[in-house]
Amino acid sequence: MFKLVSESNDPVQEYIDNPDKQKQLYKRTLIIVVISQMFGGAGLAAGITVGALLAEQMLGTDAFAGLPAALFTLGSAGAALTVGRLSNRYGRRMGLAAGFITGGLGAIGVVIAAIVNSIILLFISLLVYGAGTATNLQARYAGTDLATNKQRGTAVSIAMVSTTFGAVAGPNLVDVMGDFALSIGVPELAGPFILSAAAFILAGLVLFAFLRPDPFIVALKINANKQITESDANQGKNQINKKAITVSAIIMVLTQIVMLAIMTMTPVHMGDHGHSLRAIGLVIGFHIGAMYLPSLFTGILVDKIGRPAMAIASGVTLLTSGVIAAIAPGDSLFLMVVALSLLGIGWNFGLISGTALIVDSTEPSIRAKTQGTVDVFIALGGASGGALSGMVVAGSSFEMLSLAGGILSLILIPVVIWSIGNKNKEMEES
Repeated sequence: MFKLVSESNDPVQEYIDNPDKQKQLYKRTLIIVVISQMFGGAGLAAGITVGALLAEQMLGTDAFAGLPAALFTLGSAGAALTVGRLSNRYGRRMGLAAGFITGGLGAIGVVIAAIVNSIILLFISLLVYGAGTATNLQARYAGTDLATNKQRGTAVSIAMVSTTFGAVAGPNLVDVMGDFALSIGVPELAGPFILSAAAFILAGLVLFAFLRPDPFIVALKINANKQITESDANQGKNQINKKAITVSAIIMVLTQIVMLAIMTMTPVHMGDHGHSLRAIGLVIGFHIGAMYLPSLFTGILVDKIGRPAMAIASGVTLLTSGVIAAIAPGDSLFLMVVALSLLGIGWNFGLISGTALIVDSTEPSIRAKTQGTVDVFIALGGASGGALSGMVVAGSSFEMLSLAGGILSLILIPVVIWSIGNKNKEMEES
């Protein structure tokens, strides 16, 4: 079915019938993913903190300030599909390494675009930069390849919480990188993209050098071996659940739309109310920290109390965030920190519960490809949210955008209730 490695001298073979070896590889994979995600988080956060501000400066208007987020999110859509298919064919190592390095090259392009003041090059580079964003998100799946059903939420959490270290550091290095950029003759707002380039490329090199043997290839071999030993009646039973895949996609797409729309316009909103670049970096730093740091507990909760309950918690948390952002005075740094922190937590709940659900619902032979396809819809949803956010603010206000995002997140509740109802009905009929 898959010609991933040669049958002779197969380094994967020793893991097939050895549960202890599988556990060791699972733990080692998580360590490598943690290291790469530290770099990947810094690359993601540094760029998104100033992307809207850089576009506003180069375009001379804030009406299209949401365009950078839309572009790199749109770029991440294509990259998600490519990385997913590369991973399905050649393993996580090749797919993730290629994605991160491509994202690093895109960040270099953004820096060059700022130097030569080329809007066209900026837009093209932001599309390529999106590969790093997509890969940073897809890396969360690598830890689940060898995880049991009761470990999947926790495995996703470990991968995501490691992103916190780089993600929080990135925005808080905005001033430092801005000063560094000025010292070498580069526009100040391009400085964070220098950090993004180095961080993404390092993340890719770590995965390429150390993610051996590849956990996805090992998982494929283990699954193929199980199918050979199982009876024909049990092969493939309950391994693919299309309804659950759809529900997981809706959960993650909606949370991405709401999060990205509000986050994208926060720096512009704060800038319009006289906040400094340092204050903006602080708020975004808290936001991105809240996106990943709660993973310490979210994964455990997802595994213990269930995917549906945490998805509902996501919708309620996002609504609270939107309401606070809408009623907060423009000059209140504290309330912006609270609103954006809740925005990150709500996204975290939705992403981890949705990710665990999609892993539950697929078999290894199609898992990476399916994950990549779902991440395409997540990216497209985020791109729509980012693109429309600037227009909504220009046509009405940031407060209206925040309130609309909070209300939209409530759709998660009936979706989850519907999925639970369908599951119970299927159980009764079986």
